[in-house]
Amino acid sequence: MIKEINISNRENAEKVLAIQLPSYKVEAEIIGFDDIPPLKDTVSTLQQCGESFFGYFSDEELCGFISFKKDDNIIDIHRLVVHPNYFKKGIAQELFDFLEGHVDSSLVKVATGSKNTPAVRFYLKNGFVVVREVTVNERLSLSFFEKRR
Repeated sequence: MIKEINISNRENAEKVLAIQLPSYKVEAEIIGFDDIPPLKDTVSTLQQCGESFFGYFSDEELCGFISFKKDDNIIDIHRLVVHPNYFKKGIAQELFDFLEGHVDSSLVKVATGSKNTPAVRFYLKNGFVVVREVTVNERLSLSFFEKRR
């Protein structure tokens, strides 16, 4: 079941962080760079991020979530996260499909580490196109994707 998460509630923010940290540790291993901002988040920074959160729950347990900001008719996905215990179960796809089906927009944007092959494949499979790549430093580059609707 997918439902909105009130991130201003401390307990909810703690649950989100407990999913985010192990998931982004896996991404850091994949891209070979561990100084990524999501690994520095705290309950407080999550509560102040200004994003809307929707979570995927199995028997009341949070397994993954998607967060985004909406400005006019543009959705900017900030996080699409699944706990490593639930990888490859279709949860990211369900979260993405939920967002597309429930939030109106003409454009969806997202970015990920260019070396994050699973995420890159996911976005390309879902109709996104790469609009630019940015080299952050010698070990990290980011790919920016857009999908017109």
